[in-house]
Amino acid sequence: MSDNNNKTKTTAKEKARKRESLSLKERFQALRHLPAFFKLIWQVSPQMFAANVFLRVVRAAIPVTTLYIGKLIIDEVVRITQSSNSEDLTLLFTYIGLELLLAIVSDAINRATVLLDSLLGDKFANESSVRLMRHAGSLDLAQFEDADFYDKLERARRQTVRRTTLMTQVLSQFQSIITIGFLAAGLVAFNPWLILLILVAVVPAFLGESHFNERSYSLNTQWTPERRELDYFRFIGASDETAKEVKIFGLSDFLVDHFSQLADKYYQANQKVAISRARWGSVFASIGSAGYYAAYVMIILQTVNGQLSIGDLTFLAGSFARLRSLLENVLNQFSSMAEGALYLQDFFDFFEMRPLIASGPKALPVPQPIRQGFTFENVGFHYPNTDIWAVRHLSFTLHAGEKLALVGENGAGKTTIIKLLTRLYDPSEGRILLDGKDLREYSPEQLREAIGVIFQDFVRYQMNASTNIAVGKIEERMNYAKLDDAAYRGMADQVIRKLPQGYDQMIGRRFAEGVNLSGGEWQKIAISRAYMRDAQLLVLDEPTAALDARAEYEVFRRFADLTEGKSAVLISHRFSTVRMADRILVLEKGQLLEIGTHEELVMKGGKYAELFDLQAQGYR
Repeated sequence: MSDNNNKTKTTAKEKARKRESLSLKERFQALRHLPAFFKLIWQVSPQMFAANVFLRVVRAAIPVTTLYIGKLIIDEVVRITQSSNSEDLTLLFTYIGLELLLAIVSDAINRATVLLDSLLGDKFANESSVRLMRHAGSLDLAQFEDADFYDKLERARRQTVRRTTLMTQVLSQFQSIITIGFLAAGLVAFNPWLILLILVAVVPAFLGESHFNERSYSLNTQWTPERRELDYFRFIGASDETAKEVKIFGLSDFLVDHFSQLADKYYQANQKVAISRARWGSVFASIGSAGYYAAYVMIILQTVNGQLSIGDLTFLAGSFARLRSLLENVLNQFSSMAEGALYLQDFFDFFEMRPLIASGPKALPVPQPIRQGFTFENVGFHYPNTDIWAVRHLSFTLHAGEKLALVGENGAGKTTIIKLLTRLYDPSEGRILLDGKDLREYSPEQLREAIGVIFQDFVRYQMNASTNIAVGKIEERMNYAKLDDAAYRGMADQVIRKLPQGYDQMIGRRFAEGVNLSGGEWQKIAISRAYMRDAQLLVLDEPTAALDARAEYEVFRRFADLTEGKSAVLISHRFSTVRMADRILVLEKGQLLEIGTHEELVMKGGKYAELFDLQAQGYR
């Protein structure tokens, strides 16, 4: 097992190194993702996308038309000034009027495309964020506990917003290429050699930009884990959730120093690339300027020799300058687009990930009601990327309608059993049966709907009180009768009554008018979530750690009454609570040590009796 894990990690590292050393050709091959990318954008709003493309096509023809009208204006002015007779200025002012009209139209189209880019980009960012959240929700818990997965998730999350820039880049490229076609046709008509000079002016700069874009992408890819660490330290160093411990333990200097050291390393790595890019960029820019002025001299000489008119001179000089600028931008943008498409690959890679725990085409419905219960048959499980067994050789039955307590020291495997029951994980060996059929044969979604669970590390949602309770069954969040009942069962009704705005009160300090709760109050809110479900199995995993003894006793007294006829699993370190269960399962180092009623286990004089006696002595 260890060798396999090492092999997996090595393979991941090899892939990362291979990705960082991709050739220019391979990076441009990343552009193959663009059709799929634009298909997604088209699906967001076909009307806005089509309008955007149409307006860009129209605007692409405006620069060469404006330059040509400028040529006609200058030639007309020269002709009039060289004429001895008073000339009619109608044609001159017609040209000027046309140029003014083109300027107005160009500005209007530009503003319209910017508006459409913004609206389309926002819609795409929203849609892709929704899609990312939905897809993340379909993946396995094991994937969320993997560092490589988190790197992929982080890069994909960044792309939901940043790839809207790629959309604008590609559409601008499309517009620029059409403009280049018009300008190139005008230059070729006068002097084909000008095209060769343009290539000399722009190709070196393009190759330089491509090289440094590759280095930038490699740097960003290599530093993804460190950037996540920077974000984490930035959060814990300035957060209401951590401020108490940071002050009590004097952690501020430690956090600042760690953040500063890591940030400085990233800055220095990025600085090297930036300085090299600036240095070589100056060299390539000089080559480009030399090519431009060589073409400019050629045009001037032809004008001086009478081969070209003054209007031709302005048209060609303007066309050459504009064409050079556009070509530089297009080539550099292609390199930038290749970089963007590489990040886009991260986006699509994330969506190609599939959960291993999913409903099959012939998934069984969960029995209504459960008649026999859950049976563990020689179940063993170890978490991904470790060969240490969390639980092993587990064989027992949780009967329908039974209250089962799990007891054991920290790390004994209690929470792991809950994760296996709810199919957040599947066993590494053995199997779990529900009413005689393998748990894998049932729909995991239906299974989880039939189970109400409150984990010890429950989430404190920065939302209003009603939503905090309703997350137990979020589709019932507007059912206030059910909310009231769940709050009463979990004793959260006492908390709600003290809130200024009742159920509408924002809880937590992150947002305006938020009210913070004590640990015990949060736990009552969390316990109430379990009662929102019409669950056949209720699980409380250390749900009362922050409650005083009286409140805990009341919670479990109600729990026993309200789960009459239902199966339940309790995890608690307090034996006054544990003894309320029908049977108690004692775990040690992931294995079943003892099982029986409280009285049976005390009489047996084993591990349970020892732990019970130790705790009882503390109350004497």
